[in-house]
Amino acid sequence: MSVVALGLNHTTAPLDVRGRFAFPGDQLVPTLRSLRGRLPDSCEAALVSTCNRTELYVGTGDASAQALTEPALDWFAQVGGMRSDALQRHFYVLQDAGAARHAFRLASGLSSMVVGETQILGQLKQAVREADTAGTLGTTLHQLFQRSFAVAKEVRSGTQIGMHTVSLAAAIVRLAARLFDDFGRLEILFLGAGEMAAPVLAHLSARSPGRLTIANRSIERGAALAARFGAESIGLADALPRLAEFDVVVSCTASPVPVIGMGAVERAIRARRRRPMLMVDLAVPRDIEAEISKLPDVYLYSLDELEQIVQSGSEKRSAAVGEAETIIESGVQEFVRWLDTRQTVPLIHALQAQAETWRAAELARARKLLARGDSIDAVLEALSRGLTQKMLHGPMAGLQGTQGEERAALTQTLSTLYLKCPMRGRR
Repeated sequence: MSVVALGLNHTTAPLDVRGRFAFPGDQLVPTLRSLRGRLPDSCEAALVSTCNRTELYVGTGDASAQALTEPALDWFAQVGGMRSDALQRHFYVLQDAGAARHAFRLASGLSSMVVGETQILGQLKQAVREADTAGTLGTTLHQLFQRSFAVAKEVRSGTQIGMHTVSLAAAIVRLAARLFDDFGRLEILFLGAGEMAAPVLAHLSARSPGRLTIANRSIERGAALAARFGAESIGLADALPRLAEFDVVVSCTASPVPVIGMGAVERAIRARRRRPMLMVDLAVPRDIEAEISKLPDVYLYSLDELEQIVQSGSEKRSAAVGEAETIIESGVQEFVRWLDTRQTVPLIHALQAQAETWRAAELARARKLLARGDSIDAVLEALSRGLTQKMLHGPMAGLQGTQGEERAALTQTLSTLYLKCPMRGRR
């Protein structure tokens, strides 16, 4: 068996490219079932799609990484509306130890924009559940992800990888502090109520802004989230006419198209009489049109543009990262050993089947001899001799049919198997 990871992330592809391949959670099952038709029948598949990455994990018994890359790349290109050659420069392909190392680092928070964050772990677990529902999760990928979760737990408990994490929300606060004197007087608007909303809102509300407002398409879901943080709740459609009220606008919806356009922001800036506005777009694809960054008095940051701010605490984390890498490498080696044992499973089954065939044939022969009246000693002698001859026929024929280096290698193997293994009979 082999494991292959294919995809793109925030280190290989810009935000606008990644946005073409963002799959909401409710689309993972039909997407996986559609993709399955492009892969060999024996392949397992799981799809991981987050703000910063879209990755396909494949477990395969006979197809190589090279054989899988072309159909997978063509499928991605078709889904994203790109040419395969244009997409290829953003695409990475990893196999076996490389794929396992990538998955383990991802689960442990080492491959995230925010090093040490834990949200990715929940997203990986969702990917496993959806693959199971789609019927594309098999033994190999199940082992890969379960081991990645175990490694992540060991990293989290055995290192201080999360102690110095600078969250996206903390970066937003840092940006706001550059523009505004008093955080306690700021009017903040948050658009969306998805997975990322709660941790960001928790950090923002803890700084006690002047007002925190949550806008969401589903009024009920938005109101429930607002109640947790003492915020005001409004409908998403009501937010745009009120943009001028807010100093900070953070958007993270699941909309496939921008929800805030140039015209709405131009009107808001005029109404604000040129008072600055901080806008942060955490969505993939974008929620806020990129051209808005050209407007005077608007400070727009995309998810990618937060990376430099978020990574400012990297020196404090370097020792913990080194410890985490050691744990991950140990997990990778264990997984590779498990994969190697899986390679021999068909051979083991074939040997067991052959031995059972020999045993059944000799046992049937022994029963005939007993029925004929032969003595038990004679029958046992014939049974043991027959089994011994069958067991040694292959090795003897192999020695007689080979020569040179091939015979030397076979001689060494047979010597190890038959002459150097101690007998372990009962005393």
